[in-house]
Amino acid sequence: MNNEKDKKGGGKFFLGAALGAIAGAVAGVVMAPKSGEETRKDIKDAGCKAVNSGKDAGNKLFNKFKKAEKDISEDKEELETKVEEKVADIKEEVEEKVDEVKEEAEKKVASTKKAASKKAAEKKADK
Repeated sequence: MNNEKDKKGGGKFFLGAALGAIAGAVAGVVMAPKSGEETRKDIKDAGCKAVNSGKDAGNKLFNKFKKAEKDISEDKEELETKVEEKVADIKEEVEEKVDEVKEEAEKKVASTKKAASKKAAEKKADK
């Protein structure tokens, strides 16, 4: 249990140190022996740097998303092409099978007609 307490205490120490550093930096800017105009300029410059940094990060992120969108679009087109080719292949195979079945059926119909005609002729000859 003491070990857990020590870990939590360490985290609080670093949080306190970070907050102290931030407070020190702010106090340093505000308390610096500069005129109000210089201090305001420093604050304005720091704000501009932060805004520009945010814009740069936003632009980088935007460019990454645009590239990902382009890659996805290219992958989609490639996939569509493959699917269309596969559908065409399957359609061709089905058409070939239909033609084979149709041909076989026509042969059986012709054979059945021939056999029926022969039977009819035999029955007629028997009378």
